[in-house]
Amino acid sequence: MSRSRLYPVLAAATVVAVGALGTLLVGLAVGMKGGELGHLAALLLPAAAATTVAVLLGGRLFGRSSLRQRFFSVGALAALVSLANLAVLVALMSVSSHDATLMAALLVYSVGTGLAVAAVAARSAGQALERLTGTARSLAEGDLRARAGRLDAGPELDQLGHTLDDMAVRLEHSIAREREGEARRRDLVTAVSHDLRTPLASLRAMVEAIDDGVVDDRDTLRRYAGEMRRSVETLAQLVDDLFELVQLDAGAIEAETKRARLAEVVQSALAACEPQASEKGLLVEARVDGAGDYLTSPRLVRVLQNLLQNAIRHTPADGTVRMEARRCEEGVELIVEDTGEGIDPAALERVFEPFWRGDAARSGPGSGLGLALAKRIVEALGGQIRVQSEPAGGARFAVLLPHSG
Repeated sequence: MSRSRLYPVLAAATVVAVGALGTLLVGLAVGMKGGELGHLAALLLPAAAATTVAVLLGGRLFGRSSLRQRFFSVGALAALVSLANLAVLVALMSVSSHDATLMAALLVYSVGTGLAVAAVAARSAGQALERLTGTARSLAEGDLRARAGRLDAGPELDQLGHTLDDMAVRLEHSIAREREGEARRRDLVTAVSHDLRTPLASLRAMVEAIDDGVVDDRDTLRRYAGEMRRSVETLAQLVDDLFELVQLDAGAIEAETKRARLAEVVQSALAACEPQASEKGLLVEARVDGAGDYLTSPRLVRVLQNLLQNAIRHTPADGTVRMEARRCEEGVELIVEDTGEGIDPAALERVFEPFWRGDAARSGPGSGLGLALAKRIVEALGGQIRVQSEPAGGARFAVLLPHSG
């Protein structure tokens, strides 16, 4: 016999044995002697066997019945066993008919009370299960806001309802994040397609013009070659930024072990942006106050480079771009601010979205991924990036990094 089938038999036999032993102990406590206890034990043996068989048969029958039917069946079975025990007691002992009738009346009253309690309990549990079933069905049909709520049907069913509601909340948030991610992917594909179209169309037009012989003079060809080179550089930068964005999503930074001093990171970012600043005649100021020995990921160069290039791009020739690094209670704070045209307050919440263009004045050259990359790198390092700005008042980007391990 398998364990699943043997367990109910052992459980029923154990319960019946404990009940019989308890009965014998009660008889001993009320002063029964050896002969009386033996007689009682002889009566209990067939009763215990019959009870065990009834429990096993009832278990099979109850397994296919509803919860309400189980409650009433248990109550009815208990009533039948009690009446049978009373009949045996009357038949084997000298009990007057008056006493037997009185005991039967009391027993019937007790049975009625038990059945009433069973009905109330069955109704409460049945309603709770119906709510749980309805909630699960609604969730399966796509209604992610369905909740079972408070059941007041006992700790087990209440815990089941709480677990179902907690699962529904997690499922709703998970699907919401999935839908948000899918929407972002669609926006990303749309934006990439848009940003690819311009340089590709320019390249195609110039290549066709050269191939068809529309232009053949040296000066025009040289100018076309320069414009084609700029279009290729734009495409290459866009592809590189997209590739790095995918790497960040794959958790590349968390797996890195290489570290660099912050002073070296700042110097590398300034060197990368120096030609752009010199061409525009801008003054770029940098200061590292006691934070030069801070160890961080070399990818922070890309963050500072993007922030500096963005500031240089949107600052007039007579303006100033400042970068500062300093220690703070949380770790290290890096600030890049400019005296450019600033950002509209309504656009501040979206400046870190890939390819987002909030203002035509700030939609110059670039892949449109610089600030999005900066935000993801900073967050992967366990930090935060914030922006403050007012129209015509410049922009201020602050990067907060935790203490290095």
